[in-house]
Amino acid sequence: MTWEDVGRVAATRGGASSILVMRGDDVLFEQLVGAGPDDLFYTFSVSKPFTALAVHLLAERGGLDLDDPVARHWPEYAANGKQETTIRQVLTHRSGAPYSTGTAVGDALRMADWDASVAAAARARPRYRPGKVVAYHLLSCGFILGELVRRVDGRPIRQFLDEEFAQPLGLASTHLGLTTELHPRSVPLSAGHPIEHIRRAAFNRRRVREAVIPAAGIQTTARDLATFYRMLLAGGRGILSPSSIAAARAVSADGEPDRVIGHTMRWGHGFQLGFPGQVRPMGTRASAEMFGHNGSAVCNVWADPTRDVVFVWLNSVILPRGAGLRHISDLSDVVIEAVDSTP
Repeated sequence: MTWEDVGRVAATRGGASSILVMRGDDVLFEQLVGAGPDDLFYTFSVSKPFTALAVHLLAERGGLDLDDPVARHWPEYAANGKQETTIRQVLTHRSGAPYSTGTAVGDALRMADWDASVAAAARARPRYRPGKVVAYHLLSCGFILGELVRRVDGRPIRQFLDEEFAQPLGLASTHLGLTTELHPRSVPLSAGHPIEHIRRAAFNRRRVREAVIPAAGIQTTARDLATFYRMLLAGGRGILSPSSIAAARAVSADGEPDRVIGHTMRWGHGFQLGFPGQVRPMGTRASAEMFGHNGSAVCNVWADPTRDVVFVWLNSVILPRGAGLRHISDLSDVVIEAVDSTP
């Protein structure tokens, strides 16, 4: 496969897009379609590792332990049998309460309201016994971990991410919630299938674009995301310790069925992990050492320590989950083949 093949597979998605592939500090491939280099893409769950790594940073500094009950730092969270639910269980989608309100729709209706979302997380009743099964926390994990950061550190999660990650790395285009002046740079979402018009409308709302939604609300550029993941591959560069990065990459589920997603996954402690041979976000050709996160099968980011490669794909077209997953898996595969063919 060549870089022309990468561009061809990327183009089949349509819409606005930004793709960037780096090996070491060298750019192997970069392509922008329908957007400028400073335009801000909505990244959905590509946001999750940022919030997870904020928690790992607090653990590194001794503010908390991953095996602490969440309620040790946030007493209200103990409601409805969650008094022993640990921070680690939330990081690994094993808290037993994937939805704060009991449904994905209920959580989504509250996602632009921080106080309502945090209160719902505190009141949530586990659907499964904590620690026993993997059940992907679409939105709830971000509000739980974000509130935990505020309780332990004192800073709201948006301020924490900006001061601890974005400013030191020079990520001037990475924002958890937009300010008024940033809206002109925001890339609107489109629906690639009639069934996705509801999500398109919801996530294009100004109120949602401005909201602090830690599991799904970061808006950024490919260059900024690549810089963030290059830092992780480089051992943290003084921002995070190598041990904290290793802890975030540590396997927590290896081929275990996910009760929400509906198929097997490999999970770390805040990251999705490479799943060789499976149609998953990092492709069938993934190495098991790869780590990153996709965002609603619209956007996708991963780092491969075995190749010293970072891949970023940002897009504006929402497809049904199966079709979207197939596309980002295929795109990851041709990127890996092109990397391996590049001297």
